[in-house]
Amino acid sequence: MKKDLFSDHASIYAAFRPTYPDALYEFIFKHNASKTKAWDCATGNGQVASYLAHHFKEVKASDISQQQLDNAVKATNIFYSISPAEKTPFPDSEFDLITVGQALHWFSVNDFFNEVKRVGKQDAMLAVWGYTLCSVNPEIDILFSDYYTNIVGPYWDSARKLIENEYRDIEFPFEEIPSPKFEIQVSWTLEHYEGYLRSWSATQKYIKANDTDPLVTLLEKLKLLWKPGTARSATFPVFLRLCKITK
Repeated sequence: MKKDLFSDHASIYAAFRPTYPDALYEFIFKHNASKTKAWDCATGNGQVASYLAHHFKEVKASDISQQQLDNAVKATNIFYSISPAEKTPFPDSEFDLITVGQALHWFSVNDFFNEVKRVGKQDAMLAVWGYTLCSVNPEIDILFSDYYTNIVGPYWDSARKLIENEYRDIEFPFEEIPSPKFEIQVSWTLEHYEGYLRSWSATQKYIKANDTDPLVTLLEKLKLLWKPGTARSATFPVFLRLCKITK
């Protein structure tokens, strides 16, 4: 069954999700002999597809959510389509690079890997990555952790645990390339931090289930530590699983 936990708040997702670092892409691109065609799977707001479009002649970007695609970044060489990760309309041996940013945990993984083998060229690259919990400072991080675990914790989909474990529980049927760790570093106001927390699927599920906003109480506490309108640095650890696709 397809999981679509973001359509109902696609505009929030597009506005407040963090941007992946250049160093991540640069490491991936070093292993790509050809940069003709790329597929960004579960493209969401098109963030990754937009970056790829500056380096590949053509980018196909797919998602199961029309609402997400309606909010996606547009470019003349990006071609968006509605498609599940596990079964696409793409031709065999089409792509030099296949990317999945912060989404593999929503897939039927084995079926997706079979599709990767079909549509990826021989020796093409599969790059799958995600980011874990952000850090601001010890005082704020304590409140963040309590919100994540105790307030909206029961509303996370079980697939979230795969992200927490950096996909180490998933066996990739390809030749894996050792990859370094990366970081997303952002300068956010409290208002942007709130928007990010509001973009969580768990926050939205809590609101629907209880008809109340769980962020109200948290924000009252945060305002004692973080003056509204003031920028602070936040850091997200990023992990990468990079593989060569062999037939």
